[in-house]
Amino acid sequence: MTRAEFPGNAPHTSQTAFLAAAARAAHLLVDAEPFVFSDTLAARLLGDRADELLAYHRLHGTHPILAGARAEAVCRSRFTETRLMRRNSGIDQYLILGAGLDSFAYRTTSRRFRVFEVDHPATQAAKRELLARAGVAEPASVTFVPVDFEAEPLRERLVQSGLDPVRPVFVSWLGVTMYLTPAAIAAVLRELGGFAPGSEIVADHLLPPELRDAAGNGYVEAVGPVTAGRGEPWRTFLSPTAVATLLHDAGFEVVEQAGQRQSIPARLWQRTDALRPAALSALAHARLPQ
Repeated sequence: MTRAEFPGNAPHTSQTAFLAAAARAAHLLVDAEPFVFSDTLAARLLGDRADELLAYHRLHGTHPILAGARAEAVCRSRFTETRLMRRNSGIDQYLILGAGLDSFAYRTTSRRFRVFEVDHPATQAAKRELLARAGVAEPASVTFVPVDFEAEPLRERLVQSGLDPVRPVFVSWLGVTMYLTPAAIAAVLRELGGFAPGSEIVADHLLPPELRDAAGNGYVEAVGPVTAGRGEPWRTFLSPTAVATLLHDAGFEVVEQAGQRQSIPARLWQRTDALRPAALSALAHARLPQ
C-alpha cells in the first residue's frame, strides 16, 4: 500500500489524530517508567505510518517539541480516564468528541460503558479501516457517530444514534477546542448543557501567550505553523477563567481545573527522561448540577 492509498491521507482526515496517537504510542517506547498513560493500541492504529511517525520520537525523543507532544497527549488522557473510571459516578454513557484514534473502547476491560465516538466522517472512516487492518474488533458497546460539526446538530444526531438523553453522560473533548472559534466552542457546550443532570465533561484548551511559560511558547511557535500548513490552524487560546465562564454559561459547574503539571500525580514528574511539565495547556472538569 502506498502513502497515497493510506486512509489517513483521505481528504478531511485529521492528521493531528495520527500525531496524537503517535505521541501516546511513543511514550511507551521512548520514555522511562513510571509511565504516565499506557495506550497499548496506539501504535497498531497508526497502520502503515507507524514506522514513519514513531521514528521521529525514537531518533529525536529528547527534543523538547517531541517530548512536549508526548507530555501533552498522555497527561490529558490520564486525567480524563481517571475521572471517567470513578466507580461512584454512576455514569455508563461515554461520549468522545473528536475521537480521532482514541483507543479506550478497544483496550478497556470494563463492560460498564456504552461508548459514542463522534468525529468527521472521513476521519471516522479512516479509523474503522485501520481497526479492521489491525485485526481489532469493534465492540458492540461502541457506536460511531459521524458528524460534520459545521452542518449538523450534535445532540440530535447522538439521540438518533442511541444515546439516552435522560441519563447522564461523561464527555471527553480533547485536542479540539484550539481548532474552533470561541463561538463554535460555546455552541457545542450549549448543546452538551442540554444533557441530563449529573453529566460531566473534561475538555482541554491551549493557554494564551501571557499564561504560557518559555516551553509553552516555544511549542506554540514551532507547532502552530505546522498545523496551519496542514489546514488545521489553531484558532482559539483560552484562559482557565474564560473556560470557566463558557462552561457556566452553558449550565455547567466547574469541578476542577488543572494545568499540565497539576493534571497528574506529582510523583510522575520525578523522571529520568525528557518529559517535563509546561505551561502550554489546561484541563477543565465540569458537571451539570443535579
